[in-house]
Amino acid sequence: MARYTAPRCKLCRRQGQQLFLKGDKCLSEKCPVKKRPYPPGQAGQKRGRKISDYGQQLREKQRTKWIYGVLERQFRHEFEIAERQPGPTGENLLKVLEQRLDNVVYRLGFGDSRQQARQIVTHGHFNLNGRKTDIPSALVKAGDVISVRPESRESEYFKVVAEKLARHETPPWLTLDAANLSGGVVRPPLREEIDMQINEPLIVEFYSR
Repeated sequence: MARYTAPRCKLCRRQGQQLFLKGDKCLSEKCPVKKRPYPPGQAGQKRGRKISDYGQQLREKQRTKWIYGVLERQFRHEFEIAERQPGPTGENLLKVLEQRLDNVVYRLGFGDSRQQARQIVTHGHFNLNGRKTDIPSALVKAGDVISVRPESRESEYFKVVAEKLARHETPPWLTLDAANLSGGVVRPPLREEIDMQINEPLIVEFYSR
């Protein structure tokens, strides 16, 4: 399985903002974006040139990919799914990305970051509607139930997670049963419930060239 292996904090610095790719580190003073709020490299502190329309579209597409931890081929696949759905394609794309299993596991509080959530899904720690699922890109729908597998609940990792879940704020389109380490999907998310500052029309323009 292809995956991004380079330093993730460089992605945030390249964008000049926090993409929250490293969990708790992003909330601490150790965050490199807080220490060095300029792009990496020797020319990072120099004044940049004006970015073209294409450059802005590409940057927004890349930034969204990095936020959700999706590589190009999978991202294009999600875009094609969004195109076939009724309504604005950009909003549909964000909803599709939010409904990926790894993102839902992150939103429910089982992982500190999407990367971590993707890892524990890949390692087979979750059931989807009672069946073991290790596919992070699986799309959930209203009525689906995501739960930690019984044999995984006694691990030290999920014991720590269980303590944190009591303080976790779950998005309104999801429900969380902290006592049973499970959650459910009430409905697809609304655009205003997706808290990432993404300019999705730029992504649509990029793929519509």
